[in-house]
Amino acid sequence: MTFTRRKIIQGMGAGLAMAATRSWASTELKLGTKQLQTLSDGHLSLPADFIFGPMDKQALAPVLADYGIASGDPLTPEINVTLMRDGDNLIVFDTGSGSDFQSSAGQLVDALDAAGITPEDVTHVVFTHCHPDHLWGVLDAFDDPLFSNAQHLMGQGEWEYWFNPETVNMIADNRITQAVGARRRMQVLEEKMTLFGDGEEILPGVAARASFGHSPGHMSFEIRDGSNSVMILGDAVNNHHVSFAQPGWQTGADQDPETAAKTRLTLLDQMAHEKMSLIGYHLPDGGMGHAERSGDGFRYVAGVS
Repeated sequence: MTFTRRKIIQGMGAGLAMAATRSWASTELKLGTKQLQTLSDGHLSLPADFIFGPMDKQALAPVLADYGIASGDPLTPEINVTLMRDGDNLIVFDTGSGSDFQSSAGQLVDALDAAGITPEDVTHVVFTHCHPDHLWGVLDAFDDPLFSNAQHLMGQGEWEYWFNPETVNMIADNRITQAVGARRRMQVLEEKMTLFGDGEEILPGVAARASFGHSPGHMSFEIRDGSNSVMILGDAVNNHHVSFAQPGWQTGADQDPETAAKTRLTLLDQMAHEKMSLIGYHLPDGGMGHAERSGDGFRYVAGVS
């Protein structure tokens, strides 16, 4: 396995008045015949309580201090979309936010262009889950599938939950917009979608791994080449501070906080024990790194062991 530290790729970002040169940080990893790269869709802007709300503030304070985070400061996590090349396959894991979510996000098309890739080049689109910053970028400005030549793949449980027209009536009030937005896009994608279950090899060397909790049918993906492996986490471990230092703490970002905490503990224990590389959708430095044990918890280390 080889790892290339961050490099800057240049591209032209189109604006309303003029085009400007912009840069995207790209992180790369090679695993046998597979080449993995993360490209930025921008970043989110979140209130601190979105993650920290359910946590004991006295216990939380020293954890945040270790990472230079002041209590109450807004959070701006990266959005790292994974691109994998393997022979004739060009695979995108999640599709970013599109233009309808947050102004700081929705940059994936420009990032692909800077990497010399068009959406038509992509052969497969694989989803971890259906939250806006992972799904909403799947349609273009005309509400047509952006990756027009690609096969789209999603875990069956995740599809069934968000495609159900009753979900909007059952979900928490602050997530109703997510449910409406997800189903609208899924209706467009229905004929293009292939569903899979936990443990299935969805592509050569790529196995689906149930990682429920952040969303009802969330999937991670274990990519193997012999004894080497990489885990594409999606949001199963969705920040580099509390989720590693205190993985058992419940977070406001998760739809089922109790299940999500159990999932985090299981994944981090496996990754640290097996010295697996990992890719996190919202982790810093392009999201490629590994987990190490630290006291009673873990820590995120950028770079692949």
